[in-house]
Amino acid sequence: MMSELGFDTFERWSGEQRPLYLAPMAGVSDLPYRLLAKECGADITITEFTNSTALSREATASWRKMESDPREHPFIPQIFGSELKDMVTAATMLQDTADVIDLNFGCPAPKITNICAGAALMGEPQKLVEMVEHIVDAVDVPVTAKMRLGTGQGPNNAVDVCQSLEKVGAQRLCIHGRTLRQRYSGVADWETIRLAVSSVGVPVVANGDITDASSARKCLERTNASGLMVGRAAIGRPDVFARIKVGLGWMEEEDLPWVQQHLDDWHQMTETSKAFASRRWCWDRYVTLCRETTGLNKQTMHRHAIAFSKGLPGAKSVRSLMHELPDLDASAEAISNFLKPVSER
Repeated sequence: MMSELGFDTFERWSGEQRPLYLAPMAGVSDLPYRLLAKECGADITITEFTNSTALSREATASWRKMESDPREHPFIPQIFGSELKDMVTAATMLQDTADVIDLNFGCPAPKITNICAGAALMGEPQKLVEMVEHIVDAVDVPVTAKMRLGTGQGPNNAVDVCQSLEKVGAQRLCIHGRTLRQRYSGVADWETIRLAVSSVGVPVVANGDITDASSARKCLERTNASGLMVGRAAIGRPDVFARIKVGLGWMEEEDLPWVQQHLDDWHQMTETSKAFASRRWCWDRYVTLCRETTGLNKQTMHRHAIAFSKGLPGAKSVRSLMHELPDLDASAEAISNFLKPVSER
């Protein structure tokens, strides 16, 4: 049985279940979406990455990102920053509510790297390791870290950084198999993740190019990672976790809530109709979770509505739907109606 915090290490992968993580993504991983991802099969979720300096100065907008809900357990906030003092302060402020504190050394966005935070710290490994060491010493909850292969300038140093972070007390590591320079282009390098897995005793989670059951299987076979983190493939498709688990034999398709909703005719539906049906269930559930937690937010809902409809026939009409309807409840219902399977329209 997997530990709920994801701190297990494993022997060579032979088909057994390992935890699936929803990656921390700005503008995506809000609380209702994290709860939705868990209902769709994600085992562990992490908040949007949040600026430690803003948190240390008690900025209201940043602290809103740190909201959680008992259904989310474990609650794992992720912080980033370039200032050691602010990172330590933010971590100590979070430790009373957090089950784990995750540190971001993987974000390639220029506005983050330009202040020498996120993936830019892979270019200053001594500073990165010192930062983790001070945070580990300052808090009473486990500390984990997410990183890239390196900056892309000079040799990749992720394996060395992993070994150093294990020594200073980091309890889990996650590697996105690309460099800072690559951002999201090219093919993820799972081989370096495999080397990291075999070089440390703490769990190493693989991230990058995990989009379905086939890629999940190949990644686990190649890396023997202690878990898989899904990022872009989960944007607007929170059911990706369930699809991976069904494909790997970890779940039964008949147990999925959107299949239950169409149990009599699911296997007769076209792939397009199945896509509409699963996304409609996810959308309706997301709206319900918003109402139960943070409330409906126009900007966030608009962004998710576009992601949920992307790739479906008629998806362009969703943008105009969101603009034409000033009332958020009407907008939510309009998106739900758009996502009805063809047979129900």
